[in-house]
Amino acid sequence: MKTKIFLPTFLLAYSLSFSQSSMVFDTGTTIEVTGSADICADVVTINGSYSGDGTKCNSPLPVELISFNVKCIMQNVELNWTTATEVNNFGFEIERKLVGTELALSENNWQKIGFVSGHGNSNSPKDYSFIDKNPFSGKIKYRLKQIDTDGSFSYSNEVEVNVEVPKEFTLEQNYPNPFGKTIHSDNPTTKISWQSPVSGWQTLKVYDLLGKEVATLVNEFRQAGRYEIEFNPVESRGGVSLPSGVYFYRIEIHSDITQAGSFVQIRKMLLAR
Repeated sequence: MKTKIFLPTFLLAYSLSFSQSSMVFDTGTTIEVTGSADICADVVTINGSYSGDGTKCNSPLPVELISFNVKCIMQNVELNWTTATEVNNFGFEIERKLVGTELALSENNWQKIGFVSGHGNSNSPKDYSFIDKNPFSGKIKYRLKQIDTDGSFSYSNEVEVNVEVPKEFTLEQNYPNPFGKTIHSDNPTTKISWQSPVSGWQTLKVYDLLGKEVATLVNEFRQAGRYEIEFNPVESRGGVSLPSGVYFYRIEIHSDITQAGSFVQIRKMLLAR
């Protein structure tokens, strides 16, 4: 006696499309699929007859993104997204670009700023988050590049956020300070933060007590905004460590509009070994 299975649209949309990685129907099974429903999974094996207006596929299900949002938290931008199901999901590259500037005129100016690993295969909701600790100021768009384990990829919808432009120049005290890998500390590097209310050419350099330049951390044009960089006293000299002592870091910013926007400030830091 043949077994007949009737698969209406609403049943497939929930039970099969979102929860099956493989389906095998025994010999003699009659499959009737109605409407626009699909029998879709990693592997579909029907040892019987198939009929109806629906379709049958044998390809992996895509990663289903059910939410993607972004918000500003103090000086950072936080991205959160959730997937309903995942098949062969290697992970997500996070990309961003400025909106309404010359840098945003090209479709090729998306910048990769991070990566979050996926869950591979999953039939339950999974939550993800990423914090952009170095955002531009102004309107920014973000998108996700979802990458499969075989290297294929697809993009999410874009989300937009407005990051306020700083109102003044500042150069923060490095943290931690003192820094250095010692028996009392396990902080071989330190972070330096600053902000600029104008776009322009920015240079950030480190000097020793004698005024000799020992490292150039930034030397480029940057948009108005808040920035942070890590100073590694070993990498700054090609693998040769700087000796313990007092050092100075100096920021210089020249506006691309007028020299009235120029800013120079120096702070002191201590390297202990």
